[in-house]
Amino acid sequence: MRFERKPVTRRAVEIIAFLFWCVALAAAQPARSPLSSTNIFAPASTPAKTIFGLSVFVLAVTGVIFVVVFTLLAYSVVKFRGKAADIGREPPQVYGSTQIELAWTVIPVLIVAVLFLATARVIHAIQDAPKPAAALDVTVIGHQFWWEFRYPKLGIVTANELHIPVSDPAHPTPTFMKLLSADTDHSFWIPELGGKTDLIPNRVNEMWMDPHRPGIYLGQCAQYCGVQHAKMLLRVSVDTPADFDAWVSAQRRAATEDTKVIAGKHVFEATACINCHTVNGTVANGRFGPDLTHLMSRSTIASGAAENTPANLRLWLQNPDAIKVGSLMPAMQLSDADLDALTAYLETLR
Repeated sequence: MRFERKPVTRRAVEIIAFLFWCVALAAAQPARSPLSSTNIFAPASTPAKTIFGLSVFVLAVTGVIFVVVFTLLAYSVVKFRGKAADIGREPPQVYGSTQIELAWTVIPVLIVAVLFLATARVIHAIQDAPKPAAALDVTVIGHQFWWEFRYPKLGIVTANELHIPVSDPAHPTPTFMKLLSADTDHSFWIPELGGKTDLIPNRVNEMWMDPHRPGIYLGQCAQYCGVQHAKMLLRVSVDTPADFDAWVSAQRRAATEDTKVIAGKHVFEATACINCHTVNGTVANGRFGPDLTHLMSRSTIASGAAENTPANLRLWLQNPDAIKVGSLMPAMQLSDADLDALTAYLETLR
């Protein structure tokens, strides 16, 4: 048997350095613009900051472990590599050391204990946080494949775009959410505002967030829930107190009545649309699909799959699969005239 020296590959070192560089670069990024993608390294609420702090602590501990183990491994590979003079010779037999065995038993136990206690403290701080009297209550219901938001104290029902007020640390106004599922497992996740929490049929889960700055925060269903799981998107609009009050006032108003689009309203009420959707002030009182009373106040349709424009809205009505395959919304096979009339009617729902 012949031993050959094999130096540590530079490529492995380069890959490790690149990974550390990526983590450091992401952590150093400034707070994102309102329309950029999600960023777990820019927490904007107390739960998210607490989770981020724990993540950095765990990363630091495991990073130190990695550096120590990798250094010892590299040293052993280089120092005790096989040599030509060792051919046919039995390596020296080294028997156990009580001190070393105690060290590699006690140290890992202490590390695990510290990580466990740190994690338990964060879980307790988030899950058992007291609920102030000024908190906003929201019931979140996950559907295939969209989100329903109910504000029980405000009498508001909306879909896919959650509006909550910014929370001033001097006068906290957090949002406490009750999470339910109408069908299968879902998971509510806004990375900059809090951790992931599952929505499970026949079970009530809860979470809360207290955003510290206004803006649009993006999220996603983080649990595979069916064919359109990837397009079950989330938009959270964190409003100033004045803007939130204005939004609440607008949402409480009944649907706009416009005689110019009465033909489109008749199309809406004469088809299966009313079996799935609700429009306050009309005979439509369905619960299977999103509430459409203030449809045009939302920036997107199909749970974030497309921008809410007249062209996209007409295409959505004509052929939902063109925007979101498997969305469970049927194509009603309407004529072009009825499509135009229905689109015009829905555009008045503000």
